Amino acid sequence: MAQGANALLKKNSVPEVSFFEKIKPHAELIAAGISGILIAAGWILSKGDSQTASVIAFILAYVIGGFAKAKEGIEATIEDKELNVEMLMIFAAIGSAIIGYWTEGAILIFIFAMSGALETYTMNKSHKEISSLMELQPEEALRIVDGYEEKVHVSELEIGDMILVKPGERIPSDGKVARGQTTIDQAAITGESIPVSKDSGDDVFAGTVNLTGSVTVEITKRNDETLFQKIIQLVQNAQSEKSPSQLFIERFEGTYVKVVLAVVVLMMFVPHFLLGWSWTETFYRAMILLVVASPCALVASIMPATLSAISNGAKHGILFKGGVHLENLSHLKAIAFDKTGTLTKGKPEVTDVIVAEGLDSDDVLLKAASIESHSNHPLANAIVKHSKETLGKELVHPESIEDVSGWGVKAHFENEDWKIGKADFVGRSAAEAFSGGAAVKLAAQGKTIVFIERNGQLAGLIALKDVVREETKQAIDLLKSEGIYTVMLTGDSQNTGKAIAAESHVEGYIAECLPETKVQELKKLKDQYGQVAMVGDGINDAPALATANVGIAMGEGSDVALETADVVLMKNDLPKIAEAINLSRRMNRIVKQNIVFSILVIMVLIASNFLQLLDLPYGVIGHEGSTILVILNSLRLLK
Repeated sequence: MAQGANALLKKNSVPEVSFFEKIKPHAELIAAGISGILIAAGWILSKGDSQTASVIAFILAYVIGGFAKAKEGIEATIEDKELNVEMLMIFAAIGSAIIGYWTEGAILIFIFAMSGALETYTMNKSHKEISSLMELQPEEALRIVDGYEEKVHVSELEIGDMILVKPGERIPSDGKVARGQTTIDQAAITGESIPVSKDSGDDVFAGTVNLTGSVTVEITKRNDETLFQKIIQLVQNAQSEKSPSQLFIERFEGTYVKVVLAVVVLMMFVPHFLLGWSWTETFYRAMILLVVASPCALVASIMPATLSAISNGAKHGILFKGGVHLENLSHLKAIAFDKTGTLTKGKPEVTDVIVAEGLDSDDVLLKAASIESHSNHPLANAIVKHSKETLGKELVHPESIEDVSGWGVKAHFENEDWKIGKADFVGRSAAEAFSGGAAVKLAAQGKTIVFIERNGQLAGLIALKDVVREETKQAIDLLKSEGIYTVMLTGDSQNTGKAIAAESHVEGYIAECLPETKVQELKKLKDQYGQVAMVGDGINDAPALATANVGIAMGEGSDVALETADVVLMKNDLPKIAEAINLSRRMNRIVKQNIVFSILVIMVLIASNFLQLLDLPYGVIGHEGSTILVILNSLRLLK
């Protein structure tokens, strides 16, 4: 008993975190702070007679403040066989000390350390959303085996396992409700603030919160394949992938550093012989050049902005698989949309019920739904659902039922013979003439018609349609206002394509598309518009998603679509596309601001140094201050 209690205490106890583990994330900031204190002490001591003590304080400030950046610079130089900005800062600080400017060199180290700490803060901030997500997934689940409950680690769950989730608990893995009814808070996955009701057969996702009732959930995906894990993997991959601008800056950095060092070497000698400067002044100006010409702010112009934007997107249900895709979004000139499941809900819904004169419309609908309840066809399911929602009555069971493959269904109720199916099944001429040709008009609107016959007479028709999502029109109008051409690619007929295109507000449509047709049409769009995106959700959309400059997948789409796409909309929320494009434009605008500002500061400082107007302390403050301002400007993208 005691042994079991000890095991339980051990299991539930929170592992102690050491003091060093707690301060580790803030190590750079703490080192910079200590360096600042030592600089102040060294400066005070230098005003008195304690020159030796002053130099010791400055040396300690150099070592403590500059260790992290020096280590990073030396390791990168050895690994890449290329000089970098960190090495320039080390040379500049040592050069300042050599000519007796201990305070200025130490201040350079201090501000450089502070900018490094700020950059690390940006990195940590961008990972914060993912870390908080990872903490949301439970480690244990309550599995039901032969009527008994057992606690198991989530990694042990297999597809088909039944687990019990109580009110207040988080769902441990993706599945569907097998028994029970509840309300789920899905904000962690979809960003949806309003809890969603879940009934038997509804999907639930790992990391979401069960609010009201106990439910039995059947596991449908392994722990490492859940939507939750995909979100984490997508954003982690995105943060490690660099944008074209970042890659250019990194290639440019190595060459620029070499040029700066070459010019600094020339600066140590040429002004003395050509301009008559003293050796002290010449070396002093060379050290200032070494400081102000370093491209620290330029190097920090892009990565913090990209990470901040990716983090912002993840927080709002937009997952970018890399900085390159985020950057490309702002250049889009056209977007192609799949129809089913993208512009539309992907499930047919009853839009019209027309019944012959003299018949009870409720009775006809109830009998039709009762017959269709014996079929698993999507149209049949839609009719049954509509009947239950509209009539609120229990279905009645026919005495006999016969499925006529490819045509429809026959059924018998007491003294009534019923037929439900295509026009030819009940007689095409009668079907087309019914209710003043209503079927022809409805078909022209892209609707599918199911005809109902009773005792040899046409009793009615039911029109169904894959309805356009409520947010589709808003999303398309937003994109059109941004000057982006919108087109729908669908495998449906011309009539359906025309009707859905008009209803969803897209500017063009191409119907009867096979997967290879979508690829061909995308290539034509790329030739015409340049940068083109494709939005889809199905397996058949994957080739087109891969062909587009930017592939955008709906979060509830197929695994293949999710893996192929460059951007994922977690909540299937189409207006998020315009939001993502605006985020991309904001990021590119801030990156341009950072680059222009960085180059201008470098040019002004270099010119001031050649004119002998700039002293080392002001050079240090101007150069490192610009780096800090650039990083702070990038942090604006977090909001």
